[in-house]
Formats: sequence, C-alpha cells, structure tokens
Amino acid sequence: MGMEKKALFVATVGGFVTQFEMENVSLLQELGYEVHSAANFREPVYSVKEQELKEKGVILHQVDMEKSPYMWRQNRKALRQLCAIIREEKISLLHCHTPVGGLLGRLAALLCREEDPGVIYTAHGFHFYRGAPMVNWLFYYNAERLLARHTDILITINREDYERAGKFRLRRGGCVYRIPGEGLHRERFRPVTEEAKKQLRRRLGVGEDVFFLLSVGELSGNKNHREIIELMPDVKERLKDRKILYGICGDGFYRGELAGLVEKRNLQEDVRLYGYCPDVESYLACADCLVFPSVREGLGMAALEAMAMGVPVIAADNRGTREYMRDGRNGYICDIREPESFAGAIEKICRMKPEELKAMQEEGRRTAEKFDVMNTSAVMGRVYEAADARRTAAAEPAARIRYLPSQNGSMRKAQ
Repeated sequence: MGMEKKALFVATVGGFVTQFEMENVSLLQELGYEVHSAANFREPVYSVKEQELKEKGVILHQVDMEKSPYMWRQNRKALRQLCAIIREEKISLLHCHTPVGGLLGRLAALLCREEDPGVIYTAHGFHFYRGAPMVNWLFYYNAERLLARHTDILITINREDYERAGKFRLRRGGCVYRIPGEGLHRERFRPVTEEAKKQLRRRLGVGEDVFFLLSVGELSGNKNHREIIELMPDVKERLKDRKILYGICGDGFYRGELAGLVEKRNLQEDVRLYGYCPDVESYLACADCLVFPSVREGLGMAALEAMAMGVPVIAADNRGTREYMRDGRNGYICDIREPESFAGAIEKICRMKPEELKAMQEEGRRTAEKFDVMNTSAVMGRVYEAADARRTAAAEPAARIRYLPSQNGSMRKAQ
C-alpha cells in the first residue's frame, strides 16, 4: 500500500505510553509507523512527560475517557472522539490498553469499517479471574468475550488470562500471545551500594536503624494499602525492639481516605504517603522489603522492580504474583483473607540472619531476569510484524503465526 502507516495507542489515563509503552513506540517506528496516543491527559495517573513524547515523535490526542465503564455518558463522547481520530488521521493499526481503553478502542475500530484498522489489545489483567466478584464476570467477561470477535491480536501477561483468552473467538486468523509483562528495565532497577543506600535514606529522613517497609502503586481499593496501615499496631507490637516505618509511593482517589486513617490510628510517625514518585527506584533502594498486598494484579511490575534491586517482597497471593513469587525463596506469599499473615511475614524478614537475607535477595534478582524488557520486546516485535503482515496481506501465512510459552518460559510457534 502506498498510504502512510499510522498506529494509535488507546489507554484511559494520560502518561500510560510514557510509563509502559516507549519500547513499543520504537518497535512500531522501526516498521515505518507514525505513532499517535489517545488518552485522558487531563487526569494523568502517571507522569505524562509531553516533551519526551514529542521528541520521540508521538502525536497526542486528548480523549475524555473515564476509568469507570459505567460512566457511559462521558465515555460515549470519548467513543465519538476516537472515531474522529481514526477517520481524520486514517489510522491503520490500534493498540488498546486498560479495560475502558480496550472497550472504546475496539468499538471505535468496529464503527470505522471503511478504515478497517488492525486491532491489538493488551489485557494487563482481566477483571474476571478465579475468585472475582460475580458482577465482574457478568460485565467484564461477557464484554471481553464479545469484543474478542473484533480483535486481531490479544496479548496477555499471565498464565490464567492466557488460558482463558485462548477460548475466545477472535477475528478470522486472530492470535493470542503471552508476554512477560511490560518489560523490566534492569539498568534502572538494580542494586545499590550500602553507602548509596545510606545517603538515599538520609535524604528521605529514614534512619539507619529503621526497618523500612515500602509499597508502590496507585492509591485504590484494589492495591489494598489500607490493610497494611491497619496492621501497623500489630507490626509494632511484634517488633518492639525495632523502629518501623511504612512508606507508600503512589497517588489516587484513596489518598484522602488513607491520610484520614493514618491520623485516626495515630500513626503519623509510622506511615508516610509520598505521593507519585517518578524516581521510585530511589525509594526502593532505601527499602528493607516491599509489601505488595494487591487484591488483583495482572502481573505486578512493582514487585519485580523491587526484586531486581535485591529487595525481598511480601506479596498477596493472586494470579499475577503466582507468575514469579516463590514462598520463602524470593519473599513471602500471604493470603489477603488472613491479614495477620502479612505481619508475620514482615517479622520474618526483619529477624532474618544476614546469610538468609542475602540468599533471598539473590533469588529475587534471578527471578527478575526472566522479565527483562529485552524478552518482552522480542515477542512484541513479532506481534507487530504479524499485525503489519495482516494489514498489508491478510492471507499471508506469517499473519497467522502464534507464539506459545514453552516449558522454560520462552516463546515457540504453534503447530
């Protein structure tokens, strides 16, 4: 085809591309695509870094999407905006992210039949999963099952979602892939020296004698920070001989509620809300362990980033953390139905002998290697090549290649 190739990333929140998709932007540009990004940049969860995106050649489009799929009045407007972008820019490939971004992006592609763009959707964690509330299954499962019929390539990041997606009916010749997360940048998340750790802790006002717990993630009910704040009196009782500090890196709608809980429990000296931290690696470098109590995770990059830096992880048992957590080896797995198990795990790590702690840190770094960005980019390169082949020649066999995880975690072609 002689026309210019244009790809559009669709995600609900501004900053998503900067945070997770810059490697994919490069992959698409190498294939000759002009890259666009549509999101609600007025409500960024992550730092947007517009100048960085402009320097990279990414064209931004404000779309008034809301995170809740039930805010249909606002999202109906967003759907019209997406259709206008696809038609005016003559978008040939959509890559959709986040539940509402995936919903509206695929509906827009369906409505723009004349343009007929190729559609890729990355599920960063289906909202329906083993143990999910029935309402999630009634709405999200049925929505994803129907939208899969208008999806060329469906990408998952954990085994449970991959197996479920494999049962969906995609567009003719459609494929399901599984990738090792968004890609871990180990040159950024790497261990620091003891001296560097001391300096960073001084900058944060964390004493050398303090056992520093850290959580990373947006302040939402799903991330479950409230549970750990509630547990702090128990943790302090268990570790009377140690000074304990719990810090949270992240922002969101629950900030006011969590700040109120800290004050109500008189924990102002024990809990700190740091807000959104673009240099989160500096905080992780200070931590003695990461507490990751999420109810639901598609994978959970924060835990892998901590492991890459040699920080033990205490994680809730969910389909995302099951991809990498090894109880007693690279951290501890806890049951969110038994909150006291988190307090027990914190005590275990605090009381560890130096040689035991070192072994756990080394195991964590070995675990993180498998999720390096190079592994993700290798698969995503094949995804985009397949999508590009489908666009230019739908009948070409290369367009129907599907890569499956082998026993050692690498990717292989389906027979």
